[in-house]
Amino acid sequence: MTYATAGTLESNDCMITVTKQDQQEIIIDSIVKEAFGDQILAVILDVLNQLKVKNIKVHIQDKGALDYTITARLKTALKRLEDVK
Repeated sequence: MTYATAGTLESNDCMITVTKQDQQEIIIDSIVKEAFGDQILAVILDVLNQLKVKNIKVHIQDKGALDYTITARLKTALKRLEDVK
C-alpha cells in the first residue's frame, strides 16, 4: 500500500496521511472535531478539488491546527505521495 505523511502530533499541528485507493475517503480525528469538524472537512475538500485529486484516502489527526496548517500539511503529503516510486 502506497502512502505518505506530513505533520506532527504536537499542539496546534496535525498529521495527515494520504493513501491511494479506488474511492475518496476522509477520516477526521480531532480534539476540536465537535466545534470545527465541518471546517476541517471543507478545507480538505477544497485542497483536493483545487488539485483535482480523486481516489485518495485522507486521514487527519488534528491537534487544533489552523486552516493554513491543514492546507500545507495536506499539500505536502500529496506531493510526497506523488514522489513515491
